[in-house]
Amino acid sequence: MARRGAGTAALGGRIAGALALGALLLAAPAAPAQTPVDVPPGAQILTLDWEELYDGSAWGKRVQAEIAAEGAALTAENNRIADDLVAEEKALTDRRAGMEPAAFRTEAQAFDKKATEIRAAQNAKAEALNRRFEAERQAFIAALVPLLDGFLAEHKAAMVIDRRVIIRALAGIDVTDELIALADEKLGAGQPAATPATPE
Repeated sequence: MARRGAGTAALGGRIAGALALGALLLAAPAAPAQTPVDVPPGAQILTLDWEELYDGSAWGKRVQAEIAAEGAALTAENNRIADDLVAEEKALTDRRAGMEPAAFRTEAQAFDKKATEIRAAQNAKAEALNRRFEAERQAFIAALVPLLDGFLAEHKAAMVIDRRVIIRALAGIDVTDELIALADEKLGAGQPAATPATPE
């Protein structure tokens, strides 16, 4: 039983850690499809940082605040659940001396089943937060991409590329801050994206 207790006591920490890790593992956005256009002579190339653009936008800040608040609530819930499971296991252990072996095994198995189901449910909540984080990010990119054509035309530019793939470039061609301002003006904080359903 002591071994089970150690496992249940770590329930909150494992799930919280998985949540934090999941929030950090962000895939780079896929390159949007382009419609063939005539490139004007002398058109320049602009750069941006997708992550800085999203994180610095009103949309990204809203999502970060919401996910942080919900993640903190989930961590607190995990800690309460872990404490309850530890107390329940201790109570069962304390009663063991006065129980028939078969009765103890039955209760111990029921406890293990309960702990496993709770852990799965809490993991599902953490995974839902991760999916929502990525869904919001993809929704932001999808909403911003149509604005880029007008932005490129205004700046007489042929393309805008992620500066993280460039070895060296002049700072003057980076338009991340301008695009943050454009996103805030046209998109605002966005609408909460629907969380993708849990795969079966």
